[in-house]
Amino acid sequence: MSSRIPIVLSGPSGTGKSTLLKKLFAEFPNDFGFSVSCTTRNPRAGEVNGKDYNFVSVDEFKSMIEQKKFIEWAQFSGNYYGTTIASVNEVQKSGRICILDIDMQGVKLIKQIPELKCRFIFIAPPSIEDLRTRLTSRGTETPESLSKRLAAATAEIEYSKEPNAHDIIIVNDDLEKAYNELKNFIFQ
Repeated sequence: MSSRIPIVLSGPSGTGKSTLLKKLFAEFPNDFGFSVSCTTRNPRAGEVNGKDYNFVSVDEFKSMIEQKKFIEWAQFSGNYYGTTIASVNEVQKSGRICILDIDMQGVKLIKQIPELKCRFIFIAPPSIEDLRTRLTSRGTETPESLSKRLAAATAEIEYSKEPNAHDIIIVNDDLEKAYNELKNFIFQ
């Protein structure tokens, strides 16, 4: 591995970020640590508190904002999401590379912290229509939430095209190809 610099993985919901991370952690269980984000949304089926997210109340989240416990945080679709300083420190103390899975707002905020050096990876869908199909097939989206997610995805894709927004853009049109690109970038 070329570096222990944290990896920031971003991209629209439904692009396969979680699937890629699961493959990476399965193949390299001792090399990476996941920065577990906090959220105020309800857990989805199969999600585990403290593993997938730290599920907290809105009041708890707002208190954490006031206490400046977040590296980055955002509000999306009526819910709050954020990465705590403690979660990143915990991974780094373990000697593992910290992986942060965050949205575009978080990427912009982290880029404003000069002492936090990171490598930025954007996972893109093959197309917005493909993304719509993926999100719809989950069975978790209402027409309103789908519309919000697609609008956010369009903005994230546009931002990813800006110079220096990310170090690499990986189009997830084939899972194995995307996974190999991810590994090649991380281990270069």
